[in-house]
Amino acid sequence: MTRKTTTPATATCPCGQPRPYPECCGPLHAGTAQAATAEQLMRSRFAAFAKHDEAYLLRSWAPETRPVRIDLDPGLRWERLEILGGTEGGPFHTEGTVEFRAHYREGRASGSLHENSRFRREAGAWVYVDGDITD
Repeated sequence: MTRKTTTPATATCPCGQPRPYPECCGPLHAGTAQAATAEQLMRSRFAAFAKHDEAYLLRSWAPETRPVRIDLDPGLRWERLEILGGTEGGPFHTEGTVEFRAHYREGRASGSLHENSRFRREAGAWVYVDGDITD
């Protein structure tokens, strides 16, 4: 079982948008709103990793590639997200990609994950399908 972390209501959302968490990714995590674009889903998934929200990560994952569970490392802190590009993934698309770099800290070491992720709409909602990790 992983622990969820809390974010003060006035803190900027972990996804990198200049809005407080309750006005940004909070409603997506709570299930009261859906991502309008593939990038918004990507940002909300990054925020879910940062907050250790395993339930949201699984809920926003395509069924055919979704793992049974996610083992989130409590010592790993996801700190910053850079969106590098993407294709389609807008409000009127059914598929899209988002290229990103996610920065993390583990103890005193820091690093980043660079991925080109694939998304698609399923029953009107964006879901993460899979991604290619690059150097």
